[in-house]
Amino acid sequence: MSEAAVGFAKANGERFVEELKALLRIPSISTSPEHVEDVRKAAEFVADGLRKVGIENVRLIETSTAERKGHPLVYGDWLNAGKEAPTVLLYGHYDVQPAEPLDEWKSPPFEPEIRDGNIYARGAVDDKGQMWMHVKALESLITADGKLPVNVRVIVEGEEEVGGEGIAAFVREHGEQLKADAALVSDTEMFAPELPTLCVGLRGMIYTELEVKGAATDLHSGMYGGAAPNPFVAISQIIAKLKGEDGRISIPGFYDGIEEPTADELKAWKSLPFDEEEYRSHEVGSTELTGEAGYSVLERTWSRPTMDVHGMPGGFIGAGAKTVIPAKATAKISFRLVPGMKSESTFAKYKKFVEEIAPKGVTVEVRMIHSGEPIVVSTDNKYVRAATSAMAEVFGKDTVFVRGGGSIPIVGDFVRELGIPTVMMGFGLPDDNLHAPNEKFHLANFHRGIESIVLFLDKVGAGV
Repeated sequence: MSEAAVGFAKANGERFVEELKALLRIPSISTSPEHVEDVRKAAEFVADGLRKVGIENVRLIETSTAERKGHPLVYGDWLNAGKEAPTVLLYGHYDVQPAEPLDEWKSPPFEPEIRDGNIYARGAVDDKGQMWMHVKALESLITADGKLPVNVRVIVEGEEEVGGEGIAAFVREHGEQLKADAALVSDTEMFAPELPTLCVGLRGMIYTELEVKGAATDLHSGMYGGAAPNPFVAISQIIAKLKGEDGRISIPGFYDGIEEPTADELKAWKSLPFDEEEYRSHEVGSTELTGEAGYSVLERTWSRPTMDVHGMPGGFIGAGAKTVIPAKATAKISFRLVPGMKSESTFAKYKKFVEEIAPKGVTVEVRMIHSGEPIVVSTDNKYVRAATSAMAEVFGKDTVFVRGGGSIPIVGDFVRELGIPTVMMGFGLPDDNLHAPNEKFHLANFHRGIESIVLFLDKVGAGV
């Protein structure tokens, strides 16, 4: 069956790309209130796509939290392979990051353009392109043989880029509707071009907002400067004390309980084709690399916790000059977590430390925006073996195992709430500009991703 399905995928590859373009034109920016209807439009596009390929029971599932109404989940299933056949849960997300700064895009972010074998658009690789591979793999299998080799459930969310609270609640409260033996996630990347890669670990995250208040209102710096506290100075002093010049985070107890990677993992990482200078110049583009002293780049990005500041909105940022002492300052600060760390306890340590080091004359408030736990997946299961074999067959090379520096909170939810392993089979590349201008997806990987998923499902069905 897989041979016929792969043939169908190759014959229809051009159509698949055109469909992806239509999805990419929808600005489904989940964090933006102005794009609520666009997010729903993308959900309906995915639901319609699932129906067209033969997936049954397709529906939108509304989500909400105590604070706000959420974006809908898209659910569908095909459970006709029989009770003895395994069930695979396919996950993806249809929401995207904001596209700013717009002036750095070579082509408009929501007008997909193909250049040099890549498709450029916001969401091209994260995650519309990779999610659409799942849909097209299902179409290829159903069309080729009139059925699937396994039972399948599909869940696609619209809030991954804002923390995924809606799907997390659904998994906790209605996990029986997602009952499966394993999950497949394609929201990760290959280690290098032409090198088939399975991600077996992800860092967790706490994303926070730090607000510092000084005077009751904005003040004139000529009249009050030198006497009134300046929240921007205070917040800068706080941030500077969070991390030392050696890259080590200064919060007491922050590193307690961290689980180090195994000796075998470290050995495998050292064998990967990694050129630090190429990474610095081509991917990062800085004059030198920074980070925690005593660890390699891969260790720092895969198995060590980090702290980053993402923005400091507020104050006067217009053209010209305005001599104002702002009444408050805010900073968006996140921490990446590694196995052995818990989001709740890490946040508590961070909050306590900030309150202790706050300068005189200001008050501080530390708010949690969203969080996710770190995860490491065992490679000793038949689903990982099937994925390893499928990718190696398509790419003609042995599949390597890596960890990812990013966070996909739902993977931890699948383990904790559903008790199933997750196969993280991604086809992005390190230079695909996730969350940045000129995001892209290498079209050869889009097509090979479809073929790999076809083979994976076929191998799982055959018990390989």
